[in-house]
Amino acid sequence: MVVCGDDELAHQLAEELRSVYREQVTLVVPPAERTVRPPVVGRVRTGSALLNRMVSVAVNRAGGGLGPSRGDGRQVEAAEPTESVLEDAGVERAAALALVYEDDETNIRAALIARRLNPRLRLVLRLYNRRLGQHIEELLDQASALATGQGEGAPVVDASTTVLSDADTAAPALVASAVAGTSKVVQTDRLLLRAVERQPPAPGQVADPGLCTLALLSATSSDPAGTDGSEDSGAQGPQLLPDEEAVRAATGRGTVVLEQVSYTAGQPLSGARAVAAAVPPLASLFSRRLRWAVAGVGACVLALAAALWAVTDIHPLGALYLTLLDLFAIDEPALGEPVGRQVLQLLSGLMGLLLLPVLLAAALEALGTFRSAASLRKPPRGMEGHVVLLGLGKIGTRVLIRLRELRIPVVCVEADPEARGMATARRLRVPVVLGDVTQEGVLEAARIHRAHVLLAVTSADTTNLEAVLYARSVRPDLRVMLRLYDDDFATAVYRTLKAAHPAALTRSRSVSHLAAPSFAGAMFGRQVLGAIPVERRVLLFASMEVGGHPQLEGKTVAEAFRPGYWRVLALEVGVIGWGRREPAGSAEPAEASGQASELIWDLPPTYVLQAEDRVVLAATRRGLAELLGRRARTGA
Repeated sequence: MVVCGDDELAHQLAEELRSVYREQVTLVVPPAERTVRPPVVGRVRTGSALLNRMVSVAVNRAGGGLGPSRGDGRQVEAAEPTESVLEDAGVERAAALALVYEDDETNIRAALIARRLNPRLRLVLRLYNRRLGQHIEELLDQASALATGQGEGAPVVDASTTVLSDADTAAPALVASAVAGTSKVVQTDRLLLRAVERQPPAPGQVADPGLCTLALLSATSSDPAGTDGSEDSGAQGPQLLPDEEAVRAATGRGTVVLEQVSYTAGQPLSGARAVAAAVPPLASLFSRRLRWAVAGVGACVLALAAALWAVTDIHPLGALYLTLLDLFAIDEPALGEPVGRQVLQLLSGLMGLLLLPVLLAAALEALGTFRSAASLRKPPRGMEGHVVLLGLGKIGTRVLIRLRELRIPVVCVEADPEARGMATARRLRVPVVLGDVTQEGVLEAARIHRAHVLLAVTSADTTNLEAVLYARSVRPDLRVMLRLYDDDFATAVYRTLKAAHPAALTRSRSVSHLAAPSFAGAMFGRQVLGAIPVERRVLLFASMEVGGHPQLEGKTVAEAFRPGYWRVLALEVGVIGWGRREPAGSAEPAEASGQASELIWDLPPTYVLQAEDRVVLAATRRGLAELLGRRARTGA
């Protein structure tokens, strides 16, 4: 395996491949003095755990450096992943290459070079632009198919290309960690799942297991200084994928239950609903004082029309019509008319003069409202129970989109008016406070004293930590979630905050820690559906073929279940038979006939998994590593 990157994700991914999947890894990183991202508080692992275990000697040279290696891997120091650097790293002989630079262009350029050097190489790219990523996947897969002599429509299994985004991978977990009562969500094109934390049932009650029980929560979750699910927590940590006997034996421990959610809330709006959603409501166009003024003028007009009807015996509609003509000064003078008619005409003209400034104020207010709809909104005065989101960068933008999909009110705080998430905030009409969160008064402007959750996801660890500490001084019971660059530092901050404020919910997350398992799994050619954090551990969801896995093929669903490692959740089927996919080589596949595949969740325990089946399973990192490792050793 070859991993190329310039930030903590590259180190975390290499460590994941080496320690969990037991793979030989070559890590390509920039020289220490040319690291793209400057050091921040908590980034204390530079050259520590991973590099100490990956015994290497790096020789720095003009285009890059490569040193002889021993043990499980080696390290290459190179400013850029040029062709010579990739050749020295062994891309021509590698099974998979991960390109996780922060710059999309660097990853694409290196992927094109690597595909030419090794057409059978599995590629994993980190791209923020998802639309561009889809085109890059198709281009690289087509190039591999032509270079290896396969047909244009043939599937490319060994040389697959997977484009992932650390922002998309980590955003659901960040949102779920911050918002109490909001489900942890895994979402794909056809699949929407949520993991719900449930408290221990009362004595004599039986908890609803949902689709299945994913985990038993930590027995020390109520201990402020507990480990909260660290990898070395042993029996005190969460128990992932327990069997029914373990669930029944567990007393006083919460559970994480899997539930299926429909797509009704995520369907696109119709044309009329989209127009209605884009137009502000009438109450937001005009102020309350102006609405009262218009109502008063209208009442006066009706009173004048009623008086004219009483004086002249004209039909009520005719009296209203004449009153409006007088109001707009387009009626003839009431010469020779009764005195009452003349007086009413003068009063109507006076009302017309008073109406002019009211109409002008209404026009100006409506214009200002529509102009402000395209600009940044300010938090309403009475807003409460919302989420304060700090940072609208790459991660913050994805988190904002997830929060709005869940219909959660949000107030954003951003110091840079040109941040990439500002356009998204304008489009979603989310209130934004411009200013440095470390300055006094900025969090107060975001109504932090009335907020429900503080979600700090800026790119600076010190800013996130300072904002959380200040917010806790204002609201000691405030729920907080902060993104920290280094996972060790995130663990230390979490334990300290939890010990200092045991009654408040605290979460600290490292994006690289949340994203690394998905990137690592993609390097083995599987489809990544998502990851759900369980305390400080991660549960992965994957879609894979049964063929080539002796732990699954030819076994029943019950026999294939291995507690603590993996569990089959659903079967992806076509239109032929109860639970059987379209046979390979069929003249007209299900998709071609207009009948797409679907997922069957209520699989009987006695159903036998066949080689042509594709299943959706939940697995721990070590469980999925064992599945993929055995498949590699069998030559599948």
